[in-house]
Order: sequence, then structure tokens, then C-alpha cells
Amino acid sequence: MTPRNRQAKRSPRSGTRDRPTAKGSVAKETSALRRRAPRRSDKAGSTALDSSLVRNLVAAALSEDRVADDVTTSALAPSDQTGRAIITAQAEGILAGLPIAQAAFLQVDPEFGWTGEKTDGDRISPGDRIATLDGSLASILRAERVALNFVTHLSGVASMAATVVALLAGSNCRLRDTRKTTPGLRTLEKYAVRIGGGANHRFDLSDGVLIKDNHLAALRARLPAATDPIQEAIRLARKDNPNIPIEIEVTSLDEAQRAIQASADELLLDNMSLRDMKDAVRLAARRKPRALLEASGGITLTSARAVADVGVDFISMGAITHSAPALDLSLEIEA
Repeated sequence: MTPRNRQAKRSPRSGTRDRPTAKGSVAKETSALRRRAPRRSDKAGSTALDSSLVRNLVAAALSEDRVADDVTTSALAPSDQTGRAIITAQAEGILAGLPIAQAAFLQVDPEFGWTGEKTDGDRISPGDRIATLDGSLASILRAERVALNFVTHLSGVASMAATVVALLAGSNCRLRDTRKTTPGLRTLEKYAVRIGGGANHRFDLSDGVLIKDNHLAALRARLPAATDPIQEAIRLARKDNPNIPIEIEVTSLDEAQRAIQASADELLLDNMSLRDMKDAVRLAARRKPRALLEASGGITLTSARAVADVGVDFISMGAITHSAPALDLSLEIEA
């Protein structure tokens, strides 16, 4: 059969367009594969990706799968056999990573006809058609698993982020991600968080000062006993990074008070009780400008709203990237 709706040689459309986000509002979105998102943004609106990064990640995944050496497909599907395949949703969630799946198919065979029927950020339900592929069945079979691995994983991340964002609706608290990401896939997973309505925190260690307990332990080992390691850590970090916000992890009200007195820009409230977090909110409000407060550690879908309601500015959950279940999508061939 002749491949229909052939679009293989067209790059994703540039420019901006209106589309509904995962939260149902209308936002301007640039092409998903155009440019890397701004760093340290805490802005959910940017949904850009670096096309060269996507190309390299896809190429590495295809190489890992040795798609050119697919012994099963070589035995059963001649290279001149053409047909159609449909990607369909098998579960409800937020779609993310479809342009990356498209890139995987087109790296295997640039002659594919690709028709996207949904867009990243769309809420999808079982039975929804996501995309249609026309072309070589052998190429479809070779690229299928890599393409689906990307889109199902990233859709799972976006769906979990959107679930948390929905729980926080009506509060003044936003969801942040963490650096607890799959090695090599951080940029894609943080993209999926943005698609789900969450905010990115640090992309890497150069992207902001965050003083953690082990930093304090290392500093404490070389300080005189009378020196407060929290205040000294903030002083040293600000001296070295005068134009970067200073965030510090605290685990008690006493530590929070000392960090606020040292003019920390942000406090990471780690594994603190709801009562202590409420008290930390009151402490922060006494100083102008007020330090931003991020709650972290042990926050679940069950507890997220209660944490938000104490008055913190952010909650961070590593689970949205490291433990999000893949969203079930299938590909079926219509030969």
C-alpha cells in the first residue's frame, strides 16, 4: 500500500500556537524540539527541548537496542513490505514525549509518514488514537520499543506531576521536581514535569546553591566549636555566589530560625512535621524580604495537600521522576 499522510521530511512546526495545558488553561507553546528551557526557571510554562539533545538520546537508545541487527524482523518482514501502525492509549493520563517517539521512528526510517493525533500536554483516555505511522513495517518493528519506552515513561512522569498539581489546586503552593532523575534522561524528565504543570528546580549542580546536611557536616568538621555552621555556610555560599539565591536544608525550627537570621533566600524544610512547618512559615513571615519555603521528604499523594495548606511556597517530590509508573500506550500494526 502507498503510505498516507507522508510527513517524514517535515520538521516539527515552528512558531507558537495556543493549546490547552494539563491544567486546562490556554498557553503559548513553542515547538517541543526547538530550544532548551531556561534554567533555574521554576516556570511551568516553557515546554522547549534541545533538538540535538533529543537526537543524540534517541540515537543512543536505538544503538543500545541494535535496531539494525533485529534478527526476528529480518527473518519475518521484508524491507519492501509497507503498512500502517496506530499508537493508542490504554490508560488515562497526560501525554508527554510524543515528539521524541516520532524522532525515534524517523531516525530508523526518514521515509515514514507520521500523523500526530494528540499533542504533548493533552489528557488522554483508553482507546484514544495518539499517532498513525505509514511506511515500512520492518522499520516500524525495529523502532517500536525504543519509541514507546520514551513516550510511556515521560507520559507517566507528566501524569504523576499533573496528579500532584491537581491536589494543590486552590493553594498558593507549587510542585517542584528534584535531581532524583534517571541518569542521562534528566532534561527529558524535567520536560515531562513541566508538561504536567510542575516547576523545575535545579537542572544540575551549577544551577543554584542548595546547602544540604552533608555540606554542613563537611563544613562543621573544620570550624571552631563556637561557630554556627548554618550561618557560616550561608555566608561562604553568598560570598562565592553573590548573584545566586541561597537555599539551605533545615530539619528543625531552631535550624530554620538560624537560617532566616542569616538571610537565606530559601529554606528546604526536610522531613518536618506539619506543626513545625506551620511555625517555620510564621518565623519566615517576620523577616522582609521573606525567605521562600520548600517542603520535602516523605511527601506522598495522601499528604501533599496537607503540607501545602501549612503555607509553604513549594513542595518537592523525587517520586514524580524516579518512581512514576509508565503510562500504558500500545502500537498495533494494520498490515
